Amino acid sequence: MVNMMECRVGCGACCIALSISTSIPGMPNGKPAGIRCVQLSEDNRCLIFGSPQRPAACNALRPTAEMCGDSFAEAMVYLTWLEQVTTPESAPESTTP
Repeated sequence: MVNMMECRVGCGACCIALSISTSIPGMPNGKPAGIRCVQLSEDNRCLIFGSPQRPAACNALRPTAEMCGDSFAEAMVYLTWLEQVTTPESAPESTTP
């Protein structure tokens, strides 16, 4: 069973570490991994949260204790690893960070 949780206000790690392959307002070709989303405010809040313009991938992502860790830094490590192991052209035999 996955332990669901609420997002940490002002974290935004998923909006930086993960790639998004669909259009985002201001990023018509999506967002590469490791690049800050243009819809992420200076205080790391989604500017299009709840908007129909928000990508389906963002709406579907649900925070878990494993994914988010105890800090922004821990979330970045895990999400960067997750992006790497789920990218089709990279097939590392890596285990969870």
